[in-house]
Amino acid sequence: MTTAHHTAPQYPFTAVVGMDDLRLALLLNAVSPAVGGVLVRGEKGTAKSTAVRALSALMPQVDVVSGCRFACAPAAPDPGCPDGPHEAGAAEARPTRMVELPVGASEDRLVGALDIERALSEGVKAFEPGLLADAHRGILYVDEVNLLHDHLVDLLLDAAAMGASYVEREGVSVRHAARFLLVGTMNPEEGELRPQLLDRFGLTVEVAASREPEQRVEVVRRRLAYDADPAGFAARWAAEEDALRHRITAARELLPGVTLGDAALRQIAATCAAFEVDGMRADIVMARTATALAAWAGRTDVLEEDVRQAALLALPHRRRRNPFDAPGLDEDKLDRTLEEFGGADEDTDGESTDGEDDPDPDGPDGGPGGGGPDGGGAPAQDGPDGAPQESPAAQSPELPHQQERESAEGPERPQEQPAAPEQSQEGAPAAGGEKAAVGAGEPFRTRRLDVPGLGEGADGRRSRARTAHGRTTGARRPHGALGKLHLAATVQAAAPHQRARGRHGRGLVVRRDDLREAVREGREGNLVLFVVDASGSMAARKRMSAVKGAVLSLLLDAYQRRDKIGMITFRSGGAELALPPTSSVEAGAARLEQLPTGGRTPLSEGLLRAHEVLRVERMRDASRRPLLVVVTDGRATGGPEPVVRANRAARLLAGEGTASVVVDCETGPVRLGLAGELARELQGTAVTLDELRADSVSALVRTVQGNRKAA
Repeated sequence: MTTAHHTAPQYPFTAVVGMDDLRLALLLNAVSPAVGGVLVRGEKGTAKSTAVRALSALMPQVDVVSGCRFACAPAAPDPGCPDGPHEAGAAEARPTRMVELPVGASEDRLVGALDIERALSEGVKAFEPGLLADAHRGILYVDEVNLLHDHLVDLLLDAAAMGASYVEREGVSVRHAARFLLVGTMNPEEGELRPQLLDRFGLTVEVAASREPEQRVEVVRRRLAYDADPAGFAARWAAEEDALRHRITAARELLPGVTLGDAALRQIAATCAAFEVDGMRADIVMARTATALAAWAGRTDVLEEDVRQAALLALPHRRRRNPFDAPGLDEDKLDRTLEEFGGADEDTDGESTDGEDDPDPDGPDGGPGGGGPDGGGAPAQDGPDGAPQESPAAQSPELPHQQERESAEGPERPQEQPAAPEQSQEGAPAAGGEKAAVGAGEPFRTRRLDVPGLGEGADGRRSRARTAHGRTTGARRPHGALGKLHLAATVQAAAPHQRARGRHGRGLVVRRDDLREAVREGREGNLVLFVVDASGSMAARKRMSAVKGAVLSLLLDAYQRRDKIGMITFRSGGAELALPPTSSVEAGAARLEQLPTGGRTPLSEGLLRAHEVLRVERMRDASRRPLLVVVTDGRATGGPEPVVRANRAARLLAGEGTASVVVDCETGPVRLGLAGELARELQGTAVTLDELRADSVSALVRTVQGNRKAA
């Protein structure tokens, strides 16, 4: 178990400057864990992890039953606790735990392990708790949560929804309570988060490094001081830490007395409806957040400013309509909605809301953005090379989000890229013979393109593979720790030896050598490498728009199937690796949107560059099988003997067993069929843009598998 207890003192939360929204969101969860946790999005080196880890030292202690491995509350122990039943009066106080879930953790490490051998032979439930049990009534922290494997995400979703963890192994089950504050950090450049898990985070914040030299200087100064003397540095902030801890306790005590009036409820409901969020969880989270904001400010009434701040924290990640939409809210629309549905409740008429009774967030006792006990100095970093979060100009409970929006809506977001100039002449060349980039056509749902055979890669949703989850196809002796037990095969292996083992009674004598684990078949994620023709033959505006729309659709399909993606473009004098293999389809969409066209068609260069990229990726991750998607009309005009060179490059890829699909972009009444010839050299499949659509009238009957069999 990894907890918040370390040899060196934790970097003080109050020593973090800037990052106002992040600190406020964390503090609101400390006041009211029912808010539902925080997702922190931002570039690397912005002290996301440092700020999150520092929160655990501020959390109040919890009372637990002495000796209970599942942190049962003495006043109301879990009746189904595996360590129960508990005797009355056996209680102790301990610090709130922060448990870190590694991205590469196993399923047994997360939910716990059941000793199947003892369960079968002795009939006892010998259970070793996992991280979910350790995190009960505490904080579960997942760094790089967007890289978490799908099966672990499923287990987290189940536990978060039910407040309990279930371990089921062939009819033997263990259940224990698992209610925790979920905090995750992620770098959007490395891929997005599944919508189901995204919705489980109560709040989300965007962080970015400061560009102010003075603030960066202060960050370095404080970080060096902490590294040189952690205990001394922590001691200098002890008074501020204590003051903030007491304020959290006071806000927790005030929280039950906060009134959420009908006017505030109407504003919450109207805001969620205006931004078209799915379901009702957003309304509930906003209500809890607004209540916690009022308690944090020392008030017993929820004001419009609380509702506004709650919307800025609770809605951005819920209003996304597809993976390429940037998170964020239109604040002008938010203000109009609040004004339209505003209005004081009858029981609050005449009360002062000018903030006279509200602690001054910028004063000596101010909120998380001030210089007081919960404000502090410069942010800590994840490492000596870290950079601080830029501090907004105004530091108050209504923390501005302009900087976060600018970060989230930067050039990596495809929908924010400047549209292709419609006023330009069709085919008018830019400098160097290039034509300006055109926008992508409307994306559509594509048919699934599989890699043939049976792989053993990371869990995903594309190609068949042996995985830890899926349908059972056989049994085998376990390699190392027992995974999923195959009960029938285990009994069959043990049955012939019962007399020799001196079996008496009804029990089955099972030895370690008898155990068999299930062999399961599911789906894996692949490396989908796009090779996109951006030459002059593809440059007609309408045609290139359709091609980009098709590639964008395939990118969206890759996101949904948990693939890694890469992109190579070729035109004029050569090929370029526009996007190294990554899990971020947003980055791929951005590169695609900016892609110019023009020049000759060096098809062989594009294929050879693909061969080199796949060779390197095969050394990095041999279990992830590639799928090559070549988007072209099949013409080859660059360099000497372009067709011969292109065919040689294609045969080189085919000789290494690379599965491939050629998306034929040739249009018009007269077609040369060059893309089909390229597909035959690649021993792959050729599909037209129409056949790529899942709802196309012409069915896609030629699959990668079928084509390779025919070859």
